[in-house]
Amino acid sequence: MVSSGRASFRVAAVSLPLIFMGFHPASSQDAKSSKSQWIITLGGSIEYGPSFEGSKHLSFSGMPSFDFRRLGEAPEYSAPDDNIDYGLFKIGGVEIGPVVGLRGGRSAFDDSELQGLHPVQWNLDAGVFAQYWPIEDRLRVRAETRQALWGGDGLLADLYLDWFQPVGDRWLLSAGPRLSLANGTYIRNNFAVSAEEAANSGRVEAFDANGGLKSIGFTVAATYTLSPAWSVQIYDKYSRLVGDAADSPITSRLGSADQNVIGITLNRSFQIGF
Repeated sequence: MVSSGRASFRVAAVSLPLIFMGFHPASSQDAKSSKSQWIITLGGSIEYGPSFEGSKHLSFSGMPSFDFRRLGEAPEYSAPDDNIDYGLFKIGGVEIGPVVGLRGGRSAFDDSELQGLHPVQWNLDAGVFAQYWPIEDRLRVRAETRQALWGGDGLLADLYLDWFQPVGDRWLLSAGPRLSLANGTYIRNNFAVSAEEAANSGRVEAFDANGGLKSIGFTVAATYTLSPAWSVQIYDKYSRLVGDAADSPITSRLGSADQNVIGITLNRSFQIGF
């Protein structure tokens, strides 16, 4: 089974075409249930949050989302900060598979006070996810470990705990805490300041950063099903940077340890056959 996911990255708002050759709405009356039939869900989100990790300045950004499952399979609940995954197998009720995501970057374009500091390039990461439902379709425990694929941007490990609560026939509410860890490569790339950079900047002092606990937070979401083909979700993702990520002058002098993102997503489902 494929769980719906979302690659959280900063890009220009994406416009997704709604009509493709061979695509039909998931609610089509003549839909045939077979192994060659799939439900494809495409979505687009608009978010308002920090311009980069540790920033105090807020800006708008856009994100696409994607999900697919076999016709007849129930859609699996997911949170707005899940990355794109594919469940390959289960061991003792634990679903395991690959996961991919995108990381945002930063430059002096995002904040003029970053002049003199090294930029952080956006990056693609990939790794493994595992999730388990202690209470089916209600309580979920999830973990993701993802390594940057280029640029030496380091390793991230994110832990999720979510409660999903249907309300009536159309609403689904979810909420749960978050914990994120990062290795030294990631923390140094995003939060360290060399002596040369400090001299060039004139705004911050040199700072050596090490890996460990990066942030703690909480995510809430509400999804409303408009029709079998359309749904809309609103969400809030709050995290508090801790450890060296919070102590870095990039955060403590130029930015903020409090990171909050609000967003809205519109999803459209189609049926496709191969």
